Amino acid sequence: MVAIIDYDAGNLKSVEKAFQKLGEEAVITGDFHTILRADRIVLPGVGSFAAAMDQLKKRRLDQVIKEAAEMKIPLLGICLGLQLLFEGSEEHAGSQSTQAEGLGILKGRIVKIPKAEGLKIPHIGWNSLTLQNDGRLFYGISGQPYVYFVHSYYLKAEDDKIVKAVTDYGVTIHASVEWENVFACQFHPEKSSTVGLQILKNFCACKKGITRAEI
Repeated sequence: MVAIIDYDAGNLKSVEKAFQKLGEEAVITGDFHTILRADRIVLPGVGSFAAAMDQLKKRRLDQVIKEAAEMKIPLLGICLGLQLLFEGSEEHAGSQSTQAEGLGILKGRIVKIPKAEGLKIPHIGWNSLTLQNDGRLFYGISGQPYVYFVHSYYLKAEDDKIVKAVTDYGVTIHASVEWENVFACQFHPEKSSTVGLQILKNFCACKKGITRAEI
């Protein structure tokens, strides 16, 4: 069963439908026990980083997500969900701090896409990926696959080894990462046609407690 974490951050039904299309049981839930009993967990999200973190903390889901990562339950962050897995973001919605604090499961920062001639922000649309470092989400995917993005901020991971795909949008964007059984995509696999479904299928093949070093 795939648990899709509900913390009032939108974009849940399209994720649920994508897993159902693959024949996977998927449930949208904010229940601690359901999440931690799941075979796989998805942290989706759209909107403000700071507001999303406030919602996770209010519902005590931040601790559940950290516990799931420690238990090595396969965990997939999508879009804002990727960003929340890291240490902090420049996007802070009125905070006095220059950084909004994230979950800190992975090391890195979320920064604003710089303005550049001919580029619109938010970055909305299809972009190609350059795959690297043999990511498990990209098994069976070759070349430079196109996926769908919607974002104004992007990841700068501290450790380049966890970066499994990048894209260019005026800057090099760390578009997908993997560390042990934690996975994340800045793009939306559930909106990325057959490539996106293959990525979700690959995620569903990951098992609790098993990392690349053990395969």
